[in-house]
Formats: sequence, structure tokens, C-alpha cells
Amino acid sequence: MAARRDLYEVLGVARGADADTIRTSYRALARKFHPDLNQGRSESEERFKEVSEAYAVLSDPEKRTLYDEFGAVSLDAGFNAEAARGSRRFGGGFGQPGGDGYGFDINDVLGSVFGGRARRSGVSFRGEDLEVTLELEFLEAARGATRQINVMRPGPDGRPASERVTVRIPPGVDDGGRIRIPGKGAESRGGGPAGDLFAKIRIRPSATFRRDGRDLLLDLPVTVSEATLGARIEIPTLDGTATVTIPPGSDSGRRLRLRGKGIADPKSGARGELYVTVQIRVPVGLDPGARAKLQELTAFDPPGIRKEWES
Repeated sequence: MAARRDLYEVLGVARGADADTIRTSYRALARKFHPDLNQGRSESEERFKEVSEAYAVLSDPEKRTLYDEFGAVSLDAGFNAEAARGSRRFGGGFGQPGGDGYGFDINDVLGSVFGGRARRSGVSFRGEDLEVTLELEFLEAARGATRQINVMRPGPDGRPASERVTVRIPPGVDDGGRIRIPGKGAESRGGGPAGDLFAKIRIRPSATFRRDGRDLLLDLPVTVSEATLGARIEIPTLDGTATVTIPPGSDSGRRLRLRGKGIADPKSGARGELYVTVQIRVPVGLDPGARAKLQELTAFDPPGIRKEWES
């Protein structure tokens, strides 16, 4: 197998470059070699994959630290840093030939480093797990959805290839949650099973709903007359519209509950509640006639509304 190019060299940055420098260089190279802008040029596609693979490592603090310590071997699927460090103590240096002169067999070291069973004919181990971030709209996460995403999956030779993967999102998935897609991680280099792909969920805020665990919160603007006289108002829910009854004399801040209209539990399917909070909106820009009519209504103002403040 051909030796990998140094990842810092791939991105054209110094080994001590900070995160912003690495990000800026990656974006410039990704634009330059993106397949959509270089159709029919296989060399550009290869460079794009190489640049993407380099950035995936150097933009991740943990992966970058391992790469700086161990080099390209840290990129192998199933690599175990602690086992690699242990092999240095026993063999005078990771990667040196084993045998009687060192008191151990290199295949034993490989078996511990790569987490699989090593044989003199090769090493068989499970492919590395991969993780991607998947951004969802609020309603997608609440209702469930199916998304198609492009994933750069390292093949048996370590070279990444783009693959379109289906992600099924269960209703009620929470921000920060992870969805496992079995067998869609990196392929094994030794004939073992592929790793898994994990989609880490990021949910965009909703302009309508807020979430509190399995419960949904909704602010409902009402007019002074609706709050005073009572009203029946259609509101949005995850299942379409529903009608809520505003009791006469409702103050701002009053909460109404709609059972079973909240977020579903991804495992049990049990749903939380929808809590509707009344928010009274007062009229503005009144002309003199309207102001006069409103003044007449002050005779009906409730007495002592700030009585608790009196000393």
C-alpha cells in the first residue's frame, strides 16, 4: 500500500497551525477541487477526497493529537492508542519488529493495538465507527423523518469514497442525540465487519414551539376582548390544528393543557403534553374616539390588583 501523504502537507499548513488556519485552508481547497466544479476531472475528485480526509482528522482535536503522536497508523480503523503506547514500553518502540530478541511477537502487539485477532498472514479487525452531524428542523425531529445524506466512507485501502446513506429519524429525537446506522462506518482493512455510522442530531429552533423534555410549550397571543369574554381559537400542533378554549377573564400567563399533544418518546411512543400560555396583546395606535370608548371601560377594572404591594 502506498504511504499516505502528510495531512498537514495535504492542507498546505504548518504542523503547529491553529484551528482557524486549518479551516480556512480546507475551505479554499475544497472549493477549488469540488467535483461539481470539476466535472470529468478524476484528479480533482481524488484531491477533494484527500483534502476532506485530512480536514476530518486535523479539525478534530482528539484525532489530531493522536496523529501528531503516532502518525498515519493512528488513522487505521480500530487503532488503540493505549495499546500502542504499551507496545513501546515492551518493545522499545511501536512498530519495531518483534520476535525472541524483544521477548514478544509483533502479531500479539497488533492484536492488542487494533482490537482484533492478529495472524501472521494479516490482521482482522472491525472497521472504525464514523460520526456525522445531522441538522434537522424542529418539526422533523418531533414528527420523525427520513433523510438522505452523503458520507465519506473510508474503504479497505483507507481512501474515502462518497456514499448516499438513508437515515431514519424516530419521532421525538432530542438535540444532541445520536442515531446509529449499522455497517455504514469505515470498511475493515483486514476482512472484518465494517464499523457503524452515528448521526449526531442538531435541531434548529422553532419560531412556534419550545420543548421541555417531552412537553411542548406554545405562546398564544389573544386580544383584550378574547381574554375578557372568552374565545375558541385554533392553534397549531404536531398533528395539525386543534381548538383551544380561552375561559372568560383569562389573565396573561394562564396555562392551558392539551393532553397527549407533546413530543413522543422514541422508544415507547408515549407522548407528553402541549401547554398553551395566554399572552394578552393590547391595542395600539388608537384614535381619539377609540380611546374615549376604552376610557369608559375603566369602570370595570378589577379593584386592588396591586394590593399585595401595599405595606
